[in-house]
Amino acid sequence: MSTATIHKGAPSGAPIRARRVLPGFTLSLGTTLLYLTLIVLIPVIALILKGAEMGPARFWQIVSSPRAVAAFQITLVAAVIATLFNALYGLLMAWVLVRYDFPGKRLLDALMDVPFALPTAVAGLALTALFSANGWFGVLLHPAGVPVVYTIWGIALAMAFTSVPFVVRTVQPVLEDMDPALEEAAATLGARPWTIFARVVFPAILPAWLAGCTTALARSLGEFGAIVFIAGNLPFQTEIAALLAYIRLEEFDYNGAAAIALVLLGFALVLLLLSNLLQYRVSRYREASR
Repeated sequence: MSTATIHKGAPSGAPIRARRVLPGFTLSLGTTLLYLTLIVLIPVIALILKGAEMGPARFWQIVSSPRAVAAFQITLVAAVIATLFNALYGLLMAWVLVRYDFPGKRLLDALMDVPFALPTAVAGLALTALFSANGWFGVLLHPAGVPVVYTIWGIALAMAFTSVPFVVRTVQPVLEDMDPALEEAAATLGARPWTIFARVVFPAILPAWLAGCTTALARSLGEFGAIVFIAGNLPFQTEIAALLAYIRLEEFDYNGAAAIALVLLGFALVLLLLSNLLQYRVSRYREASR
């Protein structure tokens, strides 16, 4: 049956107009674009205009200062460490939640959303209490010469805690929608479990996995609340870029805060562009190999 519908009373020679899936599409689209403009575009444009006021020379002087460069380096290194951990752990957790049934599975699945619901400041306090010198884990780590609090490892830990759900929740639905017949066919042909995962499963979840990892990296770069308590905020050692921007605001140096925020915004936009480009290339490769 055709998806097009002829309305009653319409002339026989009148063109057939397809029924819209969502009624009021123009109104719905206009409303969503309005909220997008108010909530996202206007603040971003205001930040860009604020940065443009200072001029290129002043902007470069701010972002290239030794303290700012050190903050950017610490932020990037810690975010990459956290993302590498989440890339492996998030994939493993999604696999466990989809492929196995065990007591407490629903509870474990619900716990994956705790970093979304928990205020980041509370997360930072909890991590600091656990990994401090007299904390549950710190009592074991400090005597072994592995301090976490007030180090870059503490920053990476806080970033990993707040961003791991992005990988899990992105990969999990793709694994759930996969047709098990593909893996069964590969096993019937004599493929080993690791070969099945590498040749059948992983290529199917690769776009989602890349998107989750990129989003987790972008989230880590912008994390603030969970890091302030565990990092110690020492300039040139554990001071992140978001905290430096906050310090500049407290000093009423709005140009300095805007310049640092613009660099973080640039990082986020580049990551989103790379994520979409990688997903597009992977999808094109998969279509060409079929």
